[in-house]
Order: sequence, then structure tokens, then C-alpha cells
Amino acid sequence: MMLKSMTAYASAEKTADDLKATIEIRSYNSRHTDIFIRISSPYQFLEDKLKDLINTRIARGRLEIRLQIEDRSNEAAALEIDEARTNALMAIFEQLSTRYKLKDEITLNMLLNAGGIIKPVEKSPKEEMIWLVVKDCTLLALEDLEAMRRTEGDFIASDFRQRLNFISDCLVQIKKGSAYLLAQYQQRLTDRIAALTQNIVELDPARIAQEAAFLADRSDISEEMTRAASHLNQFEQIMQASEPAGRKLNFLLQELNREFNTMGSKIGNATIAHLVIDVKSELEKIREQIQNVE
Repeated sequence: MMLKSMTAYASAEKTADDLKATIEIRSYNSRHTDIFIRISSPYQFLEDKLKDLINTRIARGRLEIRLQIEDRSNEAAALEIDEARTNALMAIFEQLSTRYKLKDEITLNMLLNAGGIIKPVEKSPKEEMIWLVVKDCTLLALEDLEAMRRTEGDFIASDFRQRLNFISDCLVQIKKGSAYLLAQYQQRLTDRIAALTQNIVELDPARIAQEAAFLADRSDISEEMTRAASHLNQFEQIMQASEPAGRKLNFLLQELNREFNTMGSKIGNATIAHLVIDVKSELEKIREQIQNVE
């Protein structure tokens, strides 16, 4: 089975030299591909690259991604004086001393306590090297994510197969039941007319046969049964295909519902009506599951 679920979770970690990337990916049901990435501002340049990479592997679903990057290089820990803030603090301290005739001298502790005079060294990120680490980390997580989606997809496919087998069996029973409709209509008409006339009126067998044939023709469901059988075969083929199947299966399910609804409305046979109800119940359970198929 090649079905994939849209619900899964995966995480991965990758270290190279002084760089460490950690990623978590959660995927959920969605009609489209929606990717949401949480990443700190110095690494925003990675967002579009990540989305492009993920789109090559994931066809549908909502993905929530949390990416953390730890740069443990000496360069990352470097500090420098914020000269503009330091000069501004010195100027304001001198104004205070002059205005209020303060005799204390400006000290280093006073500047440090004011805060903000030391800042990290501004550096251009090593974009290409960072991307290589993040890319490898993301690919590892995507492998695990897809494995989990495939495993869940196998369970869904197994459930589909059981329900499709049940529907196929019902279709066989409906076909057998509809084969005797003409005889049933003839007998029903005969019994009804006899009851209404209390057997006083002599019945014309040819006329009874003609009316029964008319009713049977109006109740003919051979086309609907043929299309339903074809849809069931297509359903199985799409389940085994390698490409994403969710949208196609959902469309086929709507067609199957339409065919069985028509059968139920055409035939007044109680046994067949019950079979159609059973089938529609199974189709509804499949519909709920299809919402989770990629």
C-alpha cells in the first residue's frame, strides 16, 4: 500500500564543527500544503529554503516546524563596546554632575550598571555552511516523518480494504436481488389488484406483465451497478499508486455515494434498501478516514 497519512511527528539533530541544528516537525490534516516555521531572526534567510525543500517531499498537509540553531564558535561569543550608547551615557552623567554639582566621578561600574554598553559583535551569518547543516538535519527529520506517515497510511489502507470488500459483497447481493424484480413486480401487482377487487375482476396476465415490465424498467439499476463496480476497482488501483491519493479517493467516494443513492431511490425492495443503507454507512466511515490521507 502506498497511502500516506497526513498526521505524524518527527525530530532530528545535526552537528557540524561548531554548528548544531535541531528540528521538530509536526504534520496535520489540511486540504493544501501549509508550512509554518518558527526560527530566530538571525536565521530568517533559511525560511524560503526550508519551504522549498519540504515541498519536494510533502504533497499535502499542515506542517508546524520548530528550528533551533546553536553556534558555539568563538566568533559567535565575541563582544564589543556599544560606543554610541556609552557616549550617550557619559554625556548624561556629565550633565547630571554639572546641573546638580555632584562630586562623584564617573566609574566603570556606573556605566555597566546602566546597561547596554556591551553587545555581541555584529557578523554576517555563514549562510551557506548553516544551510548545509540545516538541510541535512531537515532531510533526516523528513525521512522519519514520511516513515510514520506511511505506517499510518498502511493502517488506513487496511481499514479501507475491509470496508471495500464489504461494499463489493453488498453490490453482489444487490445485483442478485435486482434480477428477480420483474417477477416480484408481477406478483405484487397481481396480489394488489386481487385484494382491491376481491377477486371479482378477472386479471389479464398480458397487461399485468406489461405493467410489471414498465415498473422494472424504471427500477433498472444495471448502469449504476456497473459504475459502482468500476469505482471500487479504481479505488483499489489509486490506493496502490505511488502518487498522493487523497483528493482522487475523495472524488471517487462522492461518485460511489451518488450511485448507491440512485439505487436506493429507484428500487422499492426492502432487502436492497437495507443493503444500500449498510453501504452508505461504510462509505461515511471511509469518508472520515480519507480526510487524513495525503
